[in-house]
Amino acid sequence: MAPMTSWRKSSWSTYNGNCLEVAGLGGELVAVRDSKANGAGPVLGFGRAAWDSFVAGVKNGDFRA
Repeated sequence: MAPMTSWRKSSWSTYNGNCLEVAGLGGELVAVRDSKANGAGPVLGFGRAAWDSFVAGVKNGDFRA
């Protein structure tokens, strides 16, 4: 992971820290991590098309936990 990666937290993040952070890695890659780990935890990588499909599904209510 590049040290200058710019991570952003969802505006839907809760006060108790149950959040995701997302970073575009350039081109077709998106990285996701748990904000509670303060940058020390694992990072998941997704292709841009897969990430966009996931986000669209969540926005449309297609995702169920």
